[in-house]
Amino acid sequence: MLGHKLQVVEREKDLGIMLSSDMKSVEQCMYAANRTNRALGMIKRTIRIKEPVIMVKLYKALVRPHLEYCVSAWNPHYSKDRHNGQTDKQTETNG
Repeated sequence: MLGHKLQVVEREKDLGIMLSSDMKSVEQCMYAANRTNRALGMIKRTIRIKEPVIMVKLYKALVRPHLEYCVSAWNPHYSKDRHNGQTDKQTETNG
């Protein structure tokens, strides 16, 4: 580009989406699963009255956005990556 060589990188994070050089979204799936687990942990530690109505609102406000952010760009290609997101949902309903 204009006489400058572009740097080769293994992974790049842009607009909150992590992409690897092979264009697989494994790292993005792990990142989203970790963020949702942190949000779920915070909810479990701080909320004493776990009424279903309150828990659903907290889940929709604090957890779900991490799973849905740019999902069309990083849609999990492998079943093991899909399993990470399902574990987060199961954790919330069992909590």
